[in-house]
Amino acid sequence: MRRCRLAGLFLLGGCVMVYLVFVKHHYSTHSPHSHRPPPHPQPRAHRTKPDGSSSADGDSFQYGVMFDAGSTGTRVHVFRFQLGNKEPPKLDHETFRAIKPGLSAYADDPQKCSAGLVELLDMAKSSVPPSMWIKTPVILKATAGLRLLPGQKADQLLDRVRTLFHKSPFLSRDDSVSIMDGTDEGISAWITINFLTGGLHSHGSTTVGMLDLGGGSTQITFSPRDEKTIQDSPVDSIRSFQMFSNTHTVYTHSYLGLGLMSARLAILGGPSSPAVPVGSSTELLSTCLPAEFSGTWEHADIIYTVKGQEAGGPAYEACRSIVEKVLFRKVMKASEAADVDFYAFSYYYDRAVDLGVIDEKRGGTIRVSDYVQAAQTVCSRVIRGPLQSPFLCLDLVYISVLLQELGLPPHKQLKLARTINQVETSWALGATFHYMETLKRP
Repeated sequence: MRRCRLAGLFLLGGCVMVYLVFVKHHYSTHSPHSHRPPPHPQPRAHRTKPDGSSSADGDSFQYGVMFDAGSTGTRVHVFRFQLGNKEPPKLDHETFRAIKPGLSAYADDPQKCSAGLVELLDMAKSSVPPSMWIKTPVILKATAGLRLLPGQKADQLLDRVRTLFHKSPFLSRDDSVSIMDGTDEGISAWITINFLTGGLHSHGSTTVGMLDLGGGSTQITFSPRDEKTIQDSPVDSIRSFQMFSNTHTVYTHSYLGLGLMSARLAILGGPSSPAVPVGSSTELLSTCLPAEFSGTWEHADIIYTVKGQEAGGPAYEACRSIVEKVLFRKVMKASEAADVDFYAFSYYYDRAVDLGVIDEKRGGTIRVSDYVQAAQTVCSRVIRGPLQSPFLCLDLVYISVLLQELGLPPHKQLKLARTINQVETSWALGATFHYMETLKRP
């Protein structure tokens, strides 16, 4: 009898133990704070390397900091590149910030530019792991704003930037700070667009050409397919350079003074020098403006009074005649240009947006003949629309004539894009790649 009671107690205890184990297992697997495996595959794990960079299945990261010192502001791009084995780098991430005014605004007091630059340097430091600072090049390329300054004033500004860069934790050399000439700007933009479209990723890939129309200058850059183009072109228009273990040869030409704003001044009959001599008139008359228009226009810190004038005939033909005289013998027709696929930027893009030919954000395509037809339509209007710029006739005539002078026929189609794969199609990315290639040289 006693043995039966003991057996019963052991059986009861065993049941209690089984129940407790079940309850514990149930709550541990259904608790809201527990970890559940995700329903989808996990991304590749990133591992931290001893030097502070991270890797994913053998890939490592490299950073580059590029300051774009333009005439109206300074922009900083912090690029993070993913480096693979024997493959061109991939742009993994970009951080961007801009401040105003441009460096040239501090020409008379270079010390005052420091606060804004330090702000941008701090942003760059927060975007790059501290262990990578010493390996990350910091570069500043100045464009039109500093090109127009007297040499001594520009040098003082650049020296101030060098001092700030040398004090920063980033990799800074004496050649990290410079004024970029128009040709280098064109090549850097060409590198950017062909990196983003895949033209630089392997030897023999098809590349695209680049057309840029800025305020003070305009550039054309493309890779010739015919050896005759290289032989017949001026020596200084052919450049060769190394990029991602491949040698690239391009035709490139920059026309200083033929940017849209400089061309406006010439077409309106303004002085050839940006600085108006004392006593000169700042009133400009032109048949390229609506006859009833009177207003002001500021260029290179000078305010002009501009007025329209009766053409005495079709306004388009009258304006085109003036534009052709301004461009006479100043532009070379580029061999092969008619057969190259081109991307066009800056004012080419902006005026296509003004016409409603492309979407402002998505871009699109336009033919040279579209600019011509739009110029004919806009110039023929007696009264300009309330939202239409009084310079639209002039700008469109200039663009249409310039493209044809460069060797692009009316039927030629251009691609217009501000971004590709959410990356800005500016020279900054290409210039960063180009500079990082120089760091590899002994």
